[in-house]
Amino acid sequence: MDKRLKRILPRVQKPARYTGGEYNEIIKDAAAVKLRMAFCFPDIYEIGMSNLGMQILYGAINAEPDIWCERVFAPWGDMAEEMRNKGIPLYALESGDPLGEFDAIGFSLGYEMAYCTVLDMLDMAGIPVRSEERTELVPLVFAGGTSCCNPEPMAPFFDLMVLGEGEEVDIEVLRLFQRARDLGWSKTGFLREAAKIPGVYVPSLYEPEYNPDGTLAALKCLDGAPEKVTKRIVADLDSAFYPTKPVVPRTDIGHDRVNLELFRGCVRGCRFCQAGYVYRPIRARSAEKVIELGRETLKNTGSQEATLLSLSSSDYRHLTAACDGLLDWCEPRSISLSLPSLRPDNFSMELMSRLQKVRRGGLTFAPEAGTQRLRDVINKNVTEEELLNTCRIAFEGGWNGIKLYFMLGLPTETDEDVLGIADLAAKVLHVWRESSPNKQRGVRITVSTSCFVPKPHSPFQWEAQVTRKEYRRRVELLRGAITAKTVTYNWHDADTSLIEAALSRGDRRVGAAIENAWRRGARLEAWSDYFDFNRWLDAFAECGLDPEFYAVRERSEDECLPWSRVNMGVRTELLLRERHRAYDARLSPDCRAACSACGAQGMLPKGVKCDG
Repeated sequence: MDKRLKRILPRVQKPARYTGGEYNEIIKDAAAVKLRMAFCFPDIYEIGMSNLGMQILYGAINAEPDIWCERVFAPWGDMAEEMRNKGIPLYALESGDPLGEFDAIGFSLGYEMAYCTVLDMLDMAGIPVRSEERTELVPLVFAGGTSCCNPEPMAPFFDLMVLGEGEEVDIEVLRLFQRARDLGWSKTGFLREAAKIPGVYVPSLYEPEYNPDGTLAALKCLDGAPEKVTKRIVADLDSAFYPTKPVVPRTDIGHDRVNLELFRGCVRGCRFCQAGYVYRPIRARSAEKVIELGRETLKNTGSQEATLLSLSSSDYRHLTAACDGLLDWCEPRSISLSLPSLRPDNFSMELMSRLQKVRRGGLTFAPEAGTQRLRDVINKNVTEEELLNTCRIAFEGGWNGIKLYFMLGLPTETDEDVLGIADLAAKVLHVWRESSPNKQRGVRITVSTSCFVPKPHSPFQWEAQVTRKEYRRRVELLRGAITAKTVTYNWHDADTSLIEAALSRGDRRVGAAIENAWRRGARLEAWSDYFDFNRWLDAFAECGLDPEFYAVRERSEDECLPWSRVNMGVRTELLLRERHRAYDARLSPDCRAACSACGAQGMLPKGVKCDG
C-alpha cells in the first residue's frame, strides 16, 4: 500500500472502502497475465459491491487465466479530496496499482446520474476524459450497462460501448484488443474491427446531424459502421457463468447478502418500464440450478441471508420448487431467504410465511398508480381488489408494515388519479384495522412517489415529463390528502428527475453539458449530498442547451431518436402499438397469456424458446 494512503486513511470515513484484501478477491501475478483490466463502478464501494452485475462480470472475466480484472470504485468526497491534495491517483483495490497503468478500463453505467463520476474517475487517474484526446490504443476506455441503450450522451467519452449482457461480448472485445495491442494496430484500426463484433457500438463511427429546430435529423454511419447495433444476450442461464465465490465486503454495504438471479426479462409489459423491454427475451434458470448455486455461494461466503432476484421474482415458474430446495438447506443453518419484486396479484402467504420464518421484514408492493384507469394506461394489470386482498392476507399473517410505491406524472394522469393514491392508502389502513390480530403492535404504511421519467426503448419513450412546477403541485395535492398519522408519505426530488430525463433521452450535444457540469464540480450526483440543480442548469445554459428540451418535450413518432442505431430486440412497431393502447386505457395480456410478437424471440438460437 502507498505510504501516503496509510497516512490519510485514518482521516476518512469508512477506510475499509479503500483497502481491498476482502475474502474471495481475485489476485493474480501481474507479470504473468497478458492483459489487465480495471472494472470501474462510478459510485462508492457500498453501492458497487451490492451490484450483482459487477460480481458476475468480475468473476467471468477473471475466469480467463491470462486476464486479470480488478475493481475500482469512486471515493467519497473526503477521500477524493485527500487523494487530490496528496497527488495520489485513483487505484485498483486488488493490486493498489494506478488506474492509468491498466490496458483496458471498463465502466458499468447502470444509471444516468453516475455520468459525471465517470469523468471524475478518469481525471483522478490522469487520463483525458474525451476519447478523441486519447490518441493511443492503450488504454481502451469502454462502457456497458443499461444506460448504454442510449449511448449518445456519453459518446464523446468512450472508445466503444457494449450493448446488452456482457459475459460473452466483453471477453470478445478484450481478446480483439489484446491482439490489436500485440500487433501494433492504431486505435482507429482497432475500433473499426471492434464495430464488427455484434453488440459493440463505436461512437466515432456515427455522426449526428441536426434540424434547425434543434431536433436530431440523422445519425450517419461512417466507415462501414453497422446500420443497427443489436444487443448481446446470454441464451442459456444454466450454463452461464455465475459468481459462486463473490467478493465478501470488509465493511457494511447495506445489502450484504447472497444474490441469486432467477431469470432475466419480465412477462408483464408495464409501459413505463425500460427494464421490462430491454432485458427481453425471458430466460430462466432451472430450480435445480438455483438451488445448486445458492447452496454453493452461501457456503463460500458465510452469509446469513440470500435474496431471490429478478424483475418480478414471483413470476418465476419454478419459484416454489426453488424456495423449498433452498429452505430445506437454509432453515437448519438459520439462513434467511427473501423475495423482493412481489406482485399483489400472485402473492402467496404460505410461501412468504416460510420465507420469513427466520427473519420477518416488511412487504413492498408497487401499484404505480392510484386509480384503475391509470393502472390500465400503464398496463400494470393489478386491481385494487387484488392489492387489498393481499394486504389483508399479510395483516392476518402477522405483518404490520406495508410499503407502496407510485409514480406521479404518468401520461394522462389527472388530479383524480393523484388523489386515488391517498384513497388507496386509506383503504389499506382500513384493511389493517379489520384484519390485524394484534393491533397493539400498530401499523406502518409508507407511501412513496417518484417523478415519471420517460426512458428509451419503452412505449413511453416519446412522452413528455411533467414540469417541476407541476410535479410539485401534485405532491402538495397528495400531501394534503394523506391525513392518517400511521401513513407516511415520501416523495422524490423533481430537480433530480428533470436532469435524469434530460440525460436519459439526450443526444450527443448533452455530452458537453455533462463535461461542463463535472468541471463545475459535479460528481456522485445520485447522492443528495452532492447534487446541485443550479450547477446543472448553468452547465446546460453555457452549452446553449435546455434540459427541458430533452425532458418535458413530447417527441413526434417520426422523430429521429438518439438511440435510433441501437436494437434492443423489441420492435418499434410493438412500442408504438403499446403507446396507442395506453391512450385508450387498454390492457395488453402478459407474455404467458399471449405472445405479443415483440421480436425478442428472434434473438435466441434456433429451437430455443422465450420463457414468456
